[in-house]
Amino acid sequence: MDVWDAHMKILVTGGGGFLGQALCRGLRERGHEVVSFSRRHHPALNALGVTQVQGDLVQRDAVIAAAQGCDAVFHNAAKAGAWGSYRSYHAANVLGTRHVIEACREHRLGRLVYTSTPSVTHRATHPVHGGSAEDVPYGEHFKAPYAATKKIAEQAVLAANDASLATVALRPRLIWGVGDNQLLPRLVERARVGRLRFVGDGENLVDTTYIDNAAQAHFDAFEHLAPGAACAGRAYFISNGEPKTMRETLNGLLAAVGAPQVDKTVPFGVAYAAGAVCEGLWRALPLQGEPPMTRFLAEQLATTHWYDMAPPRRDFGYVPQVTFAQGLQRLQANATP
Repeated sequence: MDVWDAHMKILVTGGGGFLGQALCRGLRERGHEVVSFSRRHHPALNALGVTQVQGDLVQRDAVIAAAQGCDAVFHNAAKAGAWGSYRSYHAANVLGTRHVIEACREHRLGRLVYTSTPSVTHRATHPVHGGSAEDVPYGEHFKAPYAATKKIAEQAVLAANDASLATVALRPRLIWGVGDNQLLPRLVERARVGRLRFVGDGENLVDTTYIDNAAQAHFDAFEHLAPGAACAGRAYFISNGEPKTMRETLNGLLAAVGAPQVDKTVPFGVAYAAGAVCEGLWRALPLQGEPPMTRFLAEQLATTHWYDMAPPRRDFGYVPQVTFAQGLQRLQANATP
C-alpha cells in the first residue's frame, strides 16, 4: 500500500527550521497528522495545524514521549554551523540521534528518515565530480565538529536498519529558497558590507538544493521506505542535479534578492591561514559568535562538490521539480522591496 494513501501520525524533529517547516507543510498537505519536536514554539507551525512539543534532543525521556503514538519519524533536527565545542555538537547530533532511534524501538515505529549532510564525506580539498554515496567514502580527520558528529549519527541511523525499522539517510547539499532564514541572510549581510569573497577563482562547480526539492526527496524516500527496500539502510546525496560554478551560484542568489554582486577573490592559502588564525583567536579569548572564516569553511568554499542523482532516482524516484532558474524567480518574486 502506498504510505500516502493512509493517514499517519509523523514526528518531525526540528520542525520549526527551514527544512523542518517544509517537511511539516508537505506532510500536512498529504493529510498526515504531524508532531514537531523542537526547543522553541513556532507560530508558523500553528497555522499548519502541527502539534508542537518543546524539548531538547539530549533529553531522552522527552524524545521518547514525543514519539508516542506516532507511526514514523523524520529526524531533521541538528546542531549546525561552523563553530562550537565538540561536546555541544556531540550531545545534539550523536546523543540526540541515539535517542530518536531508541524512541523508534520503544514505540515500534517502522520508518526513520534522517537528514544528513554531504559534509560527512568531506576530505580537505578533495573534489567530488558527480560522485554518489556508493563511491564517495566517509571523511576523516574533520576540522569541524558538525561534520564529525553528523558522520557518527548517520552511521548509527544506517546501522539501526533491520527487519522492524527501515532507515534511510539523505544528504541535501546547500539548501536555499523562499523562507531561508539562515544561509541567504548571512550572505546578503556580508555582501552589503563588502565582506564577501570567493575563495579561489570562484570557478569550482558546486551543487545546491532548492528547498522544495529537498523536502520532496524526503517524501519520495519515505514513500518507498520499508524493510528490505532498495533505499533501506543506505545514504543518498540530494541536490538539484545542476552543478554550477560558485561564482554563478552565489551571484545568482544575491541578484535575486537585490544584493550587491561579488567579484573579489582571495587565494585558498590565504583564506585557510586566516581560518586557522580566527579559530585560534576565538578559542583563546574567547570571542562571541562564529569566526568569519575557518579552515573547514575555506576548504568547502574552494572545492568542487557535485553529485550524481541517479541513485536516488533509481531507488525512490527522486526527480528535482524546481530548477535553479525557477528557484531564483521565486526568490525574486518574494524579495522584500
